[in-house]
Amino acid sequence: MSSDLISHLSVIKDPRADKNKLYPLEEILLLCICAVVSGADGWAAIADFGRDKLDWLRQFLPYDHGIPSEDCLGWVMARLPAHTFQEAFAAWTQAVAQIQDGDVVAIDGKRLRRSHDRRNGRAALHVVSAWANEQQLALGQVATTEKSNEITAIPELLRLLEIRGAIVTLDAMG
Repeated sequence: MSSDLISHLSVIKDPRADKNKLYPLEEILLLCICAVVSGADGWAAIADFGRDKLDWLRQFLPYDHGIPSEDCLGWVMARLPAHTFQEAFAAWTQAVAQIQDGDVVAIDGKRLRRSHDRRNGRAALHVVSAWANEQQLALGQVATTEKSNEITAIPELLRLLEIRGAIVTLDAMG
C-alpha cells in the first residue's frame, strides 16, 4: 500500500530548483504524511519523527541523505501548491477505499479546534470532509473560509473525489 501512496505522490511537481534537491520530494512527502498520522504537530516534531523512524522509512524509500531539517520541511511544503498535494492524496485514498455502488459517503463541515490566530486576525479553519462509512476512511477535505462557504465547497469536494455510484449524505447546511 505504501508503494501505491508513493506512486501517487510522485506525480506532484517539485517546486525547488534542481540545485536545491538534496532530499527527494517523495521522501519529504512520505515523511510528513507518516509523521502527521502518528501525531506530529509541527515541523520540529516531523523532523524528530523522521530521525526516530529512519530505518522504518527506508523500507519504502532510500533516504540517502537522512532526514531534512525542520526549516527545509517547512520551506518545501509552503511552496507546494495545496491543490496538487490534495489531488494526489485524494486519488490515493480513493484507490485504497475502492468505493462501490451503494457505499455511503458522508459529507460534513467542521471548524478545526485551535486553528484560529487572533493575534493576526485569522478565524478558525473550516473544512468540509468526505467520509467513506464502509471503509472507515476519510476520502478528502476542502478548506473554506467560514461555515457559510461550506455550500460552495461541497461540489468542489465531490468533483475532486469522483465517487460515482455512492450514496452521498449531507447535513442540513448542505
